Amino acid sequence: MDSRYAVVGAGLMGAATAWRLAQRGHEVTLLERARPATPDGSSHGSARIFRYVYPDPFYTALVVRARAAYDELEQVSGRELITTTGALDFGHARDTRGLARVLEEVGVEHELLAAAQARDRFGGIAVDTETLWHPGAGVIDAEATVAAMVSAFTALGGQVLCPWPVRHIEASPRGYRVHGDDGARVDAERVVVAAGAWFPGLLDRLPLEPGLRAALPDVRVSQENAYHFPYREPERAWPTFIHREPAIRTYSLPGGRDAGWRGQKLAEFLGGRPLDGAENRDGRIDPANRARMIAYVERYLPGLEPEPYAETTCLFTMTPTEDFLVDGHGGLTLVSACSGHGAKFAPLIGEIAADAATGSGDVPARFRAGLATWGRTGASGTGP
Repeated sequence: MDSRYAVVGAGLMGAATAWRLAQRGHEVTLLERARPATPDGSSHGSARIFRYVYPDPFYTALVVRARAAYDELEQVSGRELITTTGALDFGHARDTRGLARVLEEVGVEHELLAAAQARDRFGGIAVDTETLWHPGAGVIDAEATVAAMVSAFTALGGQVLCPWPVRHIEASPRGYRVHGDDGARVDAERVVVAAGAWFPGLLDRLPLEPGLRAALPDVRVSQENAYHFPYREPERAWPTFIHREPAIRTYSLPGGRDAGWRGQKLAEFLGGRPLDGAENRDGRIDPANRARMIAYVERYLPGLEPEPYAETTCLFTMTPTEDFLVDGHGGLTLVSACSGHGAKFAPLIGEIAADAATGSGDVPARFRAGLATWGRTGASGTGP
């Protein structure tokens, strides 16, 4: 099979890239190892946080652009993909005033609340520090977002092949040949690899010269734990929140349809265990982490019953700086827009990745690893 572009991975970033390339009139084949938003990947389920708060104006401004991209996708699909809930940021290790200055600079609505004000307004949360509130935050339905992008992609003539695990990719006279596990192959002029947690394992099966391979960040995968705790008062509306203390970092959001809408999703940021590769995920909850989260609920979340009614694991794919990777060389584009905060950017990352793949637009310098300029800046490939 021949295609102008092949995109590897039909999670949030791969589906977004395929859709954006098809929007530009390109012939695209989307290859997925299992199925779009596969349950053993990182793009499944109905509950991811959409928030504007970052200590860096670069990312907050990027969220503003991403919200517009989600608005476009919601119009195209006729589906609501983000449910607005508002969000809190608090804790002794959270610089709420510094974060508020960033929101002010970018022009995002927000409010600083004293601890007592926050407790009065959000009685289920035992806030004990000054708190930042911004009402534009919410919950992303990740699986519905993937479905919307894949549907928009196929409506534009794009083809999805699944299940289609990629064994390796090699250079060919036409560009690249993508080999599947069953001996099938796709020949493409250009390839985008957006394989999520399978990205690190694919790197050594790509036609990358040693200098290019060495220029890439060390991308690592971990298996994280997440829990759903039932609301004591189901009729009370809950926000999303980020809570940082010197000894613990947590995030929480309304649980969505995959947990029956009856509880709050809660997780410790990077509280899981490292994996040698995504294929080594075992889906087992860490009992010590469960106990830690139950104790956390008893201490900080009096509005929840301190016993989870549902629990799951998920995969995080982290770069050392938590920045994204969107870069390429010679018709091969690598995308790892992840690090536990990528979902909110998906339709926008699709645009940026399409720019990288076609060479038709600018990719933020901090997403580059020096691949695009490798060979022009010396063998080290240190980039711009």
